[in-house]
Amino acid sequence: MGVPPTPLRQWGSISRAKRTVSGVRFDRPGDVATVLRVLYLVFNEGYSGDVDLAAEAIRLTRQLATAIDHPEVAGLLALMLLHHARRAARTAPDGSLVPLAEQDRGRWDTKAIAEGVEILQEALARDRLGEFQAQAAIAALHADAPTAEETDWVQIVEWYDELARLTDSPVVRLNRAVAVGEADGPRAGLAALAALDASLPRHTAVAAHLHERDGDLATAARLYAEAARKAPNLAERDHLTRQAARLNTRRCR
Repeated sequence: MGVPPTPLRQWGSISRAKRTVSGVRFDRPGDVATVLRVLYLVFNEGYSGDVDLAAEAIRLTRQLATAIDHPEVAGLLALMLLHHARRAARTAPDGSLVPLAEQDRGRWDTKAIAEGVEILQEALARDRLGEFQAQAAIAALHADAPTAEETDWVQIVEWYDELARLTDSPVVRLNRAVAVGEADGPRAGLAALAALDASLPRHTAVAAHLHERDGDLATAARLYAEAARKAPNLAERDHLTRQAARLNTRRCR
């Protein structure tokens, strides 16, 4: 997300989303997909800046869900709720990023998770799978795990396979490599990663994580430092720099 948007830019994003939701026609196949992508972009911007864009994006998606009966609208709403439920645990008191595996799950919003899962289940029951439903299914599996160690990574890989089939997205395949590394071991994850373009955003960070899991701390530390230099924002850069320093400290003991 680069430079955090100013409040003025954020309100501009909200206004554009509102115009999109209120002014679009839904009688052509591409219309719904366009609106959903706009709303998801607004939601993702909501994790930076001073205006709560994420909550506003959820409100607008609820509005859209009342206007049109579409499983992908429900899928996006479920996805937003499931991600938003973890928001309080995503950063430490000093503002640093907290990886999903290290988050305090007691701080997750269980009401939002329950609502997201219910909406998703109803959408999936219609057997018209789309990319937002598949993303929401992955988020639901993370939310359902009592601990990081109990995450159903095998099923997450299967959902990434579905998502890759639907989108043919390199970023999806990058995330799938992480899941494969958890389900089948880091070397399997590295093999999946080797098939992808090394210039992909966060490719180096994923490689660092998998090498650390495989016990190659020297390579992991070097890759974390390299990934930090490529990081798209300050919070991510600081997190990756700390990861490199942590491993270098371990190696020196």
